[in-house]
Amino acid sequence: MRPHGFERSLTRRGFVFGASLAGGGLVLGLPPALSQSETTRVDAQGASEVTVWVAIAPDDSVHIRVARSEMGQGISTALPMLVAEELDCAWARVRPDFFGAAENLARGRPWGDMVTSASVSVRASQDYLRRAGAQARHMLFAEAAARWNVEMDECLAEDGIITHSTTGRTFRYGELAEAASRRPIPHNVSLKKPENWRLLGKRLRAIDTPAKVTGQAIYASDVRLPDMLYAAIKACPVHGGKLKSFEAAPALAIEGVRHVVPVGQTAVAVVATRWWQAKKTLDALPIVWEEPQNAELSTEKLREQFRQGLDHPNPIDGYRRGDVDVALSSAEKRIAREYDVPYLAHATMEPQTCTAHVTADRAEVWAPTQNAEGTLAVVAAALGIDKENVVIHKCRLGGGFGRRGLSQDWARQAALIARAIHQPVKMIWTREEDFRQDFYRPMCVARQTAGFDQSGSLIAWKVQLCGSSVAAQLAPQWLRNGRDMMLMGGFHEGDMPYAAPNFQASCVMHKTSIPVGFWRGVNLSQNGFFREAFVDEMAEMSGHDPYLFRRTLLWEAPRSLMVLDEAARRANWGAAPSGIYQGIALVECHNSVCAQVVEITRTADGAIETRRVVCVVDPGYVVNPAICEAQIEGAIIQGLSAALSGEVTFNAGRAEQSNFHDYPFVRMNEAPRVEVYLLPSGGNYRSGWGGIGETGVPPVAPALVNAIFAATGTRIRSLPVKNRRLERAR
Repeated sequence: MRPHGFERSLTRRGFVFGASLAGGGLVLGLPPALSQSETTRVDAQGASEVTVWVAIAPDDSVHIRVARSEMGQGISTALPMLVAEELDCAWARVRPDFFGAAENLARGRPWGDMVTSASVSVRASQDYLRRAGAQARHMLFAEAAARWNVEMDECLAEDGIITHSTTGRTFRYGELAEAASRRPIPHNVSLKKPENWRLLGKRLRAIDTPAKVTGQAIYASDVRLPDMLYAAIKACPVHGGKLKSFEAAPALAIEGVRHVVPVGQTAVAVVATRWWQAKKTLDALPIVWEEPQNAELSTEKLREQFRQGLDHPNPIDGYRRGDVDVALSSAEKRIAREYDVPYLAHATMEPQTCTAHVTADRAEVWAPTQNAEGTLAVVAAALGIDKENVVIHKCRLGGGFGRRGLSQDWARQAALIARAIHQPVKMIWTREEDFRQDFYRPMCVARQTAGFDQSGSLIAWKVQLCGSSVAAQLAPQWLRNGRDMMLMGGFHEGDMPYAAPNFQASCVMHKTSIPVGFWRGVNLSQNGFFREAFVDEMAEMSGHDPYLFRRTLLWEAPRSLMVLDEAARRANWGAAPSGIYQGIALVECHNSVCAQVVEITRTADGAIETRRVVCVVDPGYVVNPAICEAQIEGAIIQGLSAALSGEVTFNAGRAEQSNFHDYPFVRMNEAPRVEVYLLPSGGNYRSGWGGIGETGVPPVAPALVNAIFAATGTRIRSLPVKNRRLERAR
């Protein structure tokens, strides 16, 4: 079965990821356009566009447009489910259609924001997608009622069939779509209450599963074009360095090698008829780099710089409550601890890749992008051409995790190479290039201080952070007066559930030459570890069980308390069998609450073995439980891998890790049993709709190190765990 939205012929003109359908207007957060074109738009399959989100063919197939990018998180199923629920169509007839940024731009951005990051796909789209389904259903009802000369409220719909409640007469959606598409889109439509949902909340198989299982799913690495060449690329190994010179003549004498070209000022590419030939030739190419002054930069020096930042006299102030300094000065007992986390690579299974064909004034690009409009803008700027002359074909991503969002270096490189050779070219990074030229999850340090009264109750908690700002590098428009408030994620009033009488969080932005970018969980992947590991230390200081201590601080956060209690219950907290040690953590991420209990044992040689992870998540609402559970499971494995062994270190300005041999992931035989329990509060606590894709990462590391303390008595305040010796048994 070929994935929906693909043409069978993968030629330059014929390869299209998704049907380019049209109509109406939409801005993110606003209702879809409230007017229709007088001319009904019809796609190649004869589907009539009822609204910009819905096109229905005479055979009753329902084409639902998907604006976000599919990178394994299941949005090609979840987003159509939102529309189909309100449309009351037959799910078996639903076809997701992906479209390009060029269509969105040409039609005045009717599909709004196409960015896929920060778990926005469902939580930021659900309202207007459900409304789009309800609007299309209303238009179909209006057409049926007019033909029967009855009132609309006499019509019922199920599985794409409208029935007249009195006479039993019926119309199929496919019979009405063309005429219904000419009707005005209603301004106001009512949405179903959750208790009336037929699709949402059900375990439906992902639409693209058969194509993935059979190998028919097309990723960016699979793109083939007529007369296409292949490019391998290498940038200066020291970040900020430039290309000084290279010797092309010997390389061009090798059979199959067609071009050796500089790529901007920082890289060089070899283009050949086969990628492996290009790669091997590039490996042997004499290149001279102009290295910057930071060529002596090391991880040790960087860590020391960040630690010094904790003493900055003018930090950025965040959430404050009471007077923490006064409370600390009067505390009966105090503890102060410092924590740090390393740079992390994205390590997507598909290294950076992009295919491009550039002519004099036009560019066509096949991109595994999380930000199609951003790719279009970067390519246009790099080539100096109008955006209207750039076409971006969105491909499936072999992993994103933020690497293919705002950091579009790979798209720029492919476009420049294609322009230089006047021929279609597929650029593929080696795994080594992918590790060494990443936009890394930032290194960050934290100092936390807590004070307790005579009874052992927490009276003050102070948090100081220092790290590099991703926003300052990739999205300066997000800064507030030059300050990145996201650095304190997890310690803001909105995502800090613990009610300390006196609390203060502050941070310092420290810029280095190391490029940083968004990584799964963003700042919560660091701050969740800092916060929840320190909560365990506060529990120990106060003489309380870690779970029960958290409960005493959650009296203002009933939703978080509910999730924490359920995780403890599911894990049988405090009653684990002999030899099993437990750690617990609770983190709020993108309006979802996640609590995890990690269980570990010690092997005969003293090593730590992670046996089980119990995870409870409240995302507010659940579209498809199977997809949610799969995302959480993947996030837990990624977070566990990072906590155990993930780090990118620098020596002489160069990243030392280069592949999975020195940046390992948890393998199948090492993976713990993961139990995911969804606990949707369904709008209670005013929870709304939360994210899932990143939610499972932040609690893993702290729950793990808290379990290690339970087993060994050793506190781990610096990740990864592999750098610590765990010899003492409790």
